[in-house]
Amino acid sequence: MRFELFVSLRYLKAKRKQGFISIISLISVAGVMVGVMALIVVMAVMAGFSDGLRDKILGINSHIVVQQLGGEISDPEALTATLKTIPGVTAITPYLYTQAMITGGGEGVGAVLRGINPQSAGKVLNLDRILKKGSIAALSAPTDPTHRHNPGIIIGKELSRQLQVIMGDKLRLLSAAGPLTPMGIIPQTTTCEVVGIFDTGMYEYDSSLAYVSMATARRFLDLPDGAAHGLELRVSDIYQANAIAHQIEKKLGLGYVARDWMLMNKNLFSALQLEKTAMFIILALIVLVAAFNIVSTLIMVVMEKGKEIAILKSMGATSRHIMRIFIYEGLIIGLTGTTLGVGGGLGLCEILSRYQFIKLPSDVYPLSTLPVKILPMDVTLVAAAAVLITLLATLYPSWQASRVDPAEALRY
Repeated sequence: MRFELFVSLRYLKAKRKQGFISIISLISVAGVMVGVMALIVVMAVMAGFSDGLRDKILGINSHIVVQQLGGEISDPEALTATLKTIPGVTAITPYLYTQAMITGGGEGVGAVLRGINPQSAGKVLNLDRILKKGSIAALSAPTDPTHRHNPGIIIGKELSRQLQVIMGDKLRLLSAAGPLTPMGIIPQTTTCEVVGIFDTGMYEYDSSLAYVSMATARRFLDLPDGAAHGLELRVSDIYQANAIAHQIEKKLGLGYVARDWMLMNKNLFSALQLEKTAMFIILALIVLVAAFNIVSTLIMVVMEKGKEIAILKSMGATSRHIMRIFIYEGLIIGLTGTTLGVGGGLGLCEILSRYQFIKLPSDVYPLSTLPVKILPMDVTLVAAAAVLITLLATLYPSWQASRVDPAEALRY
């Protein structure tokens, strides 16, 4: 064992005349531990929230959306054949998009109406996973041939609650766009039957989104057969969606635009990343407060061990050796607190992840429970930051100890 480490361990283990210094050392260890533990838990929750939100968004949206500037796509099948040649694209489906008033059960609300292809939409969107009742296939056929052939519609759980409707009930769609008559514009109306109810866990989607078949949407919008507002694509690697979108724009040329899921939700994920960074800086101040405790502890130790430092210097110890003794002592305090904090943080994250006893209101947050995801890089960053802060905290007391004059200290 190095002589400096041996002496620093003796200083930590020995019973001091001033027990107050030992208490400050324990407080310093506890401060570093609490700071590291809080940082790990918060970083894990922020990472879990970001991933959970991403999964919710991708559960009901595609990875890439391709649109034609200036109007609808007249021949989506030909465009689909072209896009299938691009590496990384695994599935494609057309869609129509509009806003409409939905009435039913004596209530009426505004909603976003999406027309989808029941045969290909399931390969691009994860609708089967979020459907609580019904199926996508029911959009293209009436549920009961003996009744009137009303087209099917799939609505969100919150929307069904607002409209006070259940499976099999009738809804009426009203559009502000319609034929112009001497009496003014007559709204376009369509009667649909509820054939499915989905639950994404995100209040914004569940309360304002409805799905119909492409044929129903074309009749409602008075569009020609085969027309589509755009194409939705699924790719093999969601993190390569941006690069694939650039390839699509390059291949299709001017007149087409391709947007990936990261670009469409850029503001949201940028805000989450900024919040994560801000929380890291704020909670790192807890470790900084503990570092000041380490500074005060080492300064008191230097004052208490003045004679011992003078004797060590008289025996041949250099100022560099004395400085190392107190750096090691501060690092031992910091490493102990960091190790305990990492263990406590990982343990608390495991408890939160396994038991999920913290519930979140669904009308405020997009997730029902507190999400936790431990990233090894985040844990490493927190531990490294804590050790670095404690190392910097030891420099001034150690430098002060190395400047002790042995003749002056021994004289008094």
